[in-house]
Amino acid sequence: MAKVHFVAPDGTRETLAIPDGWSAMAGAMADGLDGILGDCGGAMACATCHVYVDPAWVAALPPPTDTELAMLEMAIDPRAESRLACQIRIQPALDGLVLGLPARQF
Repeated sequence: MAKVHFVAPDGTRETLAIPDGWSAMAGAMADGLDGILGDCGGAMACATCHVYVDPAWVAALPPPTDTELAMLEMAIDPRAESRLACQIRIQPALDGLVLGLPARQF
């Protein structure tokens, strides 16, 4: 289980313990975190679990697939560090991961 820190646009941080193998989106939704909608349930078909990976953690994640990059084009205010939380699989090496939440999702 890894602790993942979600940072709201106003700087408020919420730390969740997410089981290994779960996606960051599944952990956020299971905890009822505001800011992660996950409308497609993790099927990578909506971009409503868009997050900003803290620059210190970008290299710790595998690169996004072409499909994920295409979905991120649908997100509001995508950035270089944008990812879909449904595609971030939690593992012990990600303990302390910091993910920023966008101001809004579609």
